[in-house]
Amino acid sequence: MSSTHTSARPTSAGTSIALVAVFAALIAACALLPAIPIGPVGVPITLQTLGVYIAMLVLGPRRGAAACTLYLIAGFIGLPVFARGGSGVGVLAGPSAGYLLSYPVAAAVAGLVGYMLIRKYRAHLAGFFGQFAATCIALLIITGMGIVGMMVNAHLTLGAAFSAAIIYIPGDLIKGVLAALVAVAVHRAFPQLAGK
Repeated sequence: MSSTHTSARPTSAGTSIALVAVFAALIAACALLPAIPIGPVGVPITLQTLGVYIAMLVLGPRRGAAACTLYLIAGFIGLPVFARGGSGVGVLAGPSAGYLLSYPVAAAVAGLVGYMLIRKYRAHLAGFFGQFAATCIALLIITGMGIVGMMVNAHLTLGAAFSAAIIYIPGDLIKGVLAALVAVAVHRAFPQLAGK
């Protein structure tokens, strides 16, 4: 009985720190894969949001947001971890600033939803749809903040920024499906990640 209780406990603080670091590195690796600049301001298509989705679904709200924050800090202090090897606080003056700053917010909000649903629906199909729903919430937050960033830094109108942002949505929905599949598989193998 005690062993069952132990296996259901959340991971330790040391393990959580290690997971945050690993998933921050995953986001960086996804960002550094070849990027495709599109739209009127050239915000690139990357796999960055795939890393964010996986981090928030696997790690939950606090650790997922921490992984995103660590990733941003690494880039702001000069490590070339942003799309196309970018780094430094100067990216905050660029058109992608809103997208970058949205990652911890999206991870915190959607990660909470994802963990609530994976705890309730462990079954494969129900769990998948719950995790995909969480990525859709993250997508709304990321897109919304991305639009604001393009309006502020690229001086686009709301309509122009919205038109630029919707180009990325189909790809992000596909990333959401992939992230949900990964998250369900991970939580089935390691149920202690989400606790009870």
